[in-house]
Amino acid sequence: MNQRRKSSSSRVAGSLMRTISRRTEISPFFILTLVLAALVFFAPSFAEPARCQTAQPSKQSDLPSESPAKYTPVTDTFDYIKRDVMIPMRDGVKLHTIILLPKGAKHAPILLTRTPYSATEQTTHAASGHLASILEGYDNATEVIVDGGYIRVIQDVRGKYGSEGDYVMTRPLHGPLNPTPVDHATDTYDTIDWLVKNVPESNGKVGVLGISYDGFTTLMALVNPHPALKVAVPMNPMVDGWRGDDWFHNGAFREQNMPYIQVQEATRSSDEKWWTNHFDDYDVFMEAGSAGELGRRHGLEQVGFWRKLIDHPSYDSWWQQQAMDRILAVQPLKVPTMLVDSLWDQEDIYGAPALYDALKKQDANRDKLFLVMGPWHHGQEIGDASSLGALKFNSDTGLFFREQILRPFLDHYLKDDAPNSDVAPVNAYETGTNTWRRLSSWPAGCDKGCSIHPTPLYLNAGLKASLNESKTSDAAFDEYISDPTKPVPFRARPIQPIGYGNGLTWPEWLVDDQRESSGRPDVAVFTSDVLTTPMKISGQPVANLIASTSGTDSDWVVKLIDVYPDEVAAQPAMGGYELMVSADIFRGRYRESLETAKPIASGQPLLYRFNLPTANHVFLPGHRIMVQIQSSWFPLYDRNPQTFVPNIFWAKPGEYRKATQHVYHAPGEASFVELPLVVTQ
Repeated sequence: MNQRRKSSSSRVAGSLMRTISRRTEISPFFILTLVLAALVFFAPSFAEPARCQTAQPSKQSDLPSESPAKYTPVTDTFDYIKRDVMIPMRDGVKLHTIILLPKGAKHAPILLTRTPYSATEQTTHAASGHLASILEGYDNATEVIVDGGYIRVIQDVRGKYGSEGDYVMTRPLHGPLNPTPVDHATDTYDTIDWLVKNVPESNGKVGVLGISYDGFTTLMALVNPHPALKVAVPMNPMVDGWRGDDWFHNGAFREQNMPYIQVQEATRSSDEKWWTNHFDDYDVFMEAGSAGELGRRHGLEQVGFWRKLIDHPSYDSWWQQQAMDRILAVQPLKVPTMLVDSLWDQEDIYGAPALYDALKKQDANRDKLFLVMGPWHHGQEIGDASSLGALKFNSDTGLFFREQILRPFLDHYLKDDAPNSDVAPVNAYETGTNTWRRLSSWPAGCDKGCSIHPTPLYLNAGLKASLNESKTSDAAFDEYISDPTKPVPFRARPIQPIGYGNGLTWPEWLVDDQRESSGRPDVAVFTSDVLTTPMKISGQPVANLIASTSGTDSDWVVKLIDVYPDEVAAQPAMGGYELMVSADIFRGRYRESLETAKPIASGQPLLYRFNLPTANHVFLPGHRIMVQIQSSWFPLYDRNPQTFVPNIFWAKPGEYRKATQHVYHAPGEASFVELPLVVTQ
């Protein structure tokens, strides 16, 4: 724009000079005068570039920031007080801790949870001035905390989110696996010590509780506990990651947990996300081949826990020394402890019953060890538990647990004016009849007048299941072909990733209808006649499988199933439903020793004996009992190549081969599932 104005002014001045010069009668002095006048007249145009430049404001004209250096929320109307503190540990590391106090609290007990899942997120569920609203969700039994007037404390474990220090997955106790002087037991002790000295509103009594990983940290608090620790409630705790909780089940690797490992360990704030290029997880894991190769493609070798997993595929001392049931079995039980178990826990189904069995001998007076078993998925006890998948119960079983069991239990041990507790040593929900049972111990089946009789359910010729063994003249075995290029899905495809909310149904897979599997040729299915009387089991069924494989390694999946009548009047969708009551997998290479993998003798009938998860179930009249046998459960578990290799994490594509599987039922070679049958005396 400025350049165009300058050119126009020059043309006007030049034209004027030419016109005047043609008038020769005018004196040169006059001409010069006119030219100077013209230059003065058009000077603004010649100076246009300087005049049109944008003026630069001085520093004095900058507007001050409208945001304060630090904003202090006004919370006078809130019904709670929030304190955000850093608590020092014995090694100088400080752990980020959030303390929530009911407004006006005095002589109030403290409920502590130590978590790797962000204390900040667990205390900011909603922007609200009400304690109940900000605690809703996560691992909070909100009604118990708020109605009970408890001081709620949630702490980030070392190395996660706001806490200092280094993170180690389920950090082992000080010892051979942890040469440092600190662990979750010492961190809990130091935290409790600080709380009782620095929270004047408390009565000096502390309880710890938590679900899953937070249940594991709750168990750690029981090792050399602080004197102020008066009660512990580990719910669905991680106990033994190889035998039957998060990482392996009897040697079979739970590869669908690989995204969790990456997210949990890649960064302090768990903000590194797992990527995928398939909607169906079945395709994700098939495309990669082995779990080790999938980990390599995702860069998992950068995180320490993954390197440890692939280095310890067997049940060696590394696993055994950190199994919490083994650790606590040799500790005196000083703190009243309520173990909470979910009968359909899709993540940590092994832990709570194994702990109860290990700790029973520590509770000679039967006044410190308690057990609750509910019809729940992992952690469902703190939410709506009136149904699970297609199953509908006759009440909200989670609310019953919180109001009738958890609240009086905590109040009894933590409140100064504690009422007497009427909580039974064992509260076990009976599935099938949808009834809570109060028991003096577990397994019991009933409190009086009955006993548990281990009873074989034989897998007979003709694909029959019966309490009677096969006859000599019957066929010796049933056969199926296991093809690792077409593994049996653990649920109907497309298979969703592990997760909660957003339409994900991961928490429900243990109660999925098993009809899809029973129709496959690579699944052996044995079914009983229709029951005319109820059959109740309480305890752990035990698989006694006599089987052979044409390969040199094999997985064996055994599923105990309740088959509903063809029609169910009150709930038509349940007609013919095949409900898993108890099921698990066993990796054949560990048949002789869990610590040392060995090839399987090809073609020879061999015994595979292993426990199935705890059940408390009644098979009702009109129902049938089914047992399914298969050799893959994918992609929940990695595929067995069915050719013995030193480490299945690194099996090569050519090592995955078909195998012919035989399930035997001849006399002397009879396969069966041992049922913990309840018999009335």
